[in-house]
Amino acid sequence: MIKQKLSLDQLPPEMRPAFQELGVLKHLRNSGFKKTFGYTCSHLFMLVFVLLFHQKNWFRLLESAKSEAFPGKDAVYRFLNHSGFAWRRFLSSLSSDTVQRVETLTSTTRTSVFIVDDSMFERNRSKAVELLARFKDHASGAYYKGFRMLTLGWSDGHTFLPLDFALLSSVKAGLTGMNPEIDKRSYGYKRRKEALLTAPHLVSELLDRAIASGVSAAYVLMDSWFTHAPLIGRIVDRGLHVIGRVKNDNKRYLVHGQRVDLKGLYRAALRVEGKHRNILRQIHTELVPGIPVRVVFVRHRSKKNEWLAILSTDLTLTAPEIIQTYGLRWDIEVFFKCAKSLLRLQKEFQGRSYDLLISHTTIVFSRYILLAWQHRQSTDQRTLGGLFYLLCDEVGTLDWAGALQQLVELMNEIASQVGKKLSAMIKSQLQHWIAALPSYIKAYLPISCCES
Repeated sequence: MIKQKLSLDQLPPEMRPAFQELGVLKHLRNSGFKKTFGYTCSHLFMLVFVLLFHQKNWFRLLESAKSEAFPGKDAVYRFLNHSGFAWRRFLSSLSSDTVQRVETLTSTTRTSVFIVDDSMFERNRSKAVELLARFKDHASGAYYKGFRMLTLGWSDGHTFLPLDFALLSSVKAGLTGMNPEIDKRSYGYKRRKEALLTAPHLVSELLDRAIASGVSAAYVLMDSWFTHAPLIGRIVDRGLHVIGRVKNDNKRYLVHGQRVDLKGLYRAALRVEGKHRNILRQIHTELVPGIPVRVVFVRHRSKKNEWLAILSTDLTLTAPEIIQTYGLRWDIEVFFKCAKSLLRLQKEFQGRSYDLLISHTTIVFSRYILLAWQHRQSTDQRTLGGLFYLLCDEVGTLDWAGALQQLVELMNEIASQVGKKLSAMIKSQLQHWIAALPSYIKAYLPISCCES
């Protein structure tokens, strides 16, 4: 019989153990992904999941000579366009389980954080994509068509894992509307309604879902677009501290009972003396709603005459600790770059349905989770330490076994030097003793030399 070749829905051998260890398909089934006929959801999910790792896209795969062995285009697109699948439940289940596995490899003294940020989800060549809107890229100042991808992630300083996301549209700058035929009871309709909400409102919901799934962290790190007093107050009410950059705008701070802006707060702050040359000033103040905060002013890296302000609601942290913790926020920027440049986010499938955007983005996030877990296992120093202790235990076992063998050899040597009757008695007693030992101890003994 000729062995059939593995199809493209099979993971590479290097990634298969991690895929099975995380139980990706188990999380998919537990999230209610089922079909009444045809290819199973697990088969279709695996097929889309591994396209990237085989350097294939769906269009080229259907044009190849192997196209007859795979589902038709309609089967895959029906799976991705289905509005009744709970993609958020699947991502939350997979990410929370992976976070708990990572926490077992992390020291209890290490700080874990939630990171909130948004990124461009471009569809500039599209005209009829559902809920398409026009946004401004604040980095370049140019406008683009697409969505804002609001993302919540978790990091311990070594591993970043995406937890949840929302593709935001706009009510004022929307170019297309919602599909009127969508079932109002489906998960897809809920995601569409969510896309028209404001980002500060959704940040609270993302955090609530992450905490409900069992993920915990000490701080929420945010960029200057999110550090507004109402959102900071809602996060503090949930028992979390906020560390984020502060924009130089008209925010008001209370200093000696008077309201001042950020420049006035800088003038009122005390200079920081010591070896930290880049930390200019710090001050303990309050936001206008009465939220106590500590603001640290840091020298701008490229513009030496300017400064940046970092806010923290945890008053027990020193200025270097606030800056060090805020540095973890860069993990989500690395994630955005990796997802767009390497994992084919917003490029692999060009559908018009909002459900397809959600499903494919979730699959890209799950790819990143798998790669992050595999990277953590291959680079974590604690796993090497565990291997060292296992080797030490094995060496100790071998020393004990060697001593036991030396004892048996000594008894045989004594038996060979005495008379025949005494030698036979010694060997007989030794055989009875060895026969009564457990099998795992017998494996270390030279039984063959004791046999008559």
